[in-house]
Order: sequence, then structure tokens, then C-alpha cells
Amino acid sequence: MKQDAFIMKLKPGTVEEYKRRHDEIWPAVKQAHELAGIRDYSIYFDEETLLLFAVRRLTDDNTADTLKEEACIREWWDYNADLMECKPDNEPVTRPLRLMFHMD
Repeated sequence: MKQDAFIMKLKPGTVEEYKRRHDEIWPAVKQAHELAGIRDYSIYFDEETLLLFAVRRLTDDNTADTLKEEACIREWWDYNADLMECKPDNEPVTRPLRLMFHMD
């Protein structure tokens, strides 16, 4: 199983609403991630920088890169666009992170 990590950024004053929406994640969005081979997906928050730090485990045959083609994912992005930094099409701006150390 692979692992990846990336950061995103919230807009000021949106922390609680972001948390609320993700606590009530749409079943179709969760299912799309599972079908794409995404497992054990966590998002952490840094209060000082408003950065979100995401870590996902991916199956070897994952299709995570094609999730942006799923209607429910596009709708989820539209729904959350007011809370975070996004591209013009409402896809969250993400920056991949390089693994520097891992210990099992």
C-alpha cells in the first residue's frame, strides 16, 4: 500500500464550518474515495497557518488521480469552495509533500 500527503489552506474564519461539513461528509463522496482505492484518509489542521495536512493510504491499483472526473466530487468541491483556497474550477489548491522519514 502506498501513502501520500499534501497540504491545502482554509480561508480565515472558516475552521468550524469546514469541520462541520466534513463531519457530515456525503456518502457518495466517501464511496467514491473508497472505490478509487483510498484508505485511511486523515486531514489535520494547523491553527497558526490555516493549513490542512492530508495523509492518505492508497491501494497499489488506486485511481485517485481520476476522482476529479466524478460528479459527486465536483459537487463536493463546489460546496466547500467558500471555505478554502481553490482553483477557478473549485478544485482545492493542493501542494504535495515529500516524505522525509517513515517508521513502522
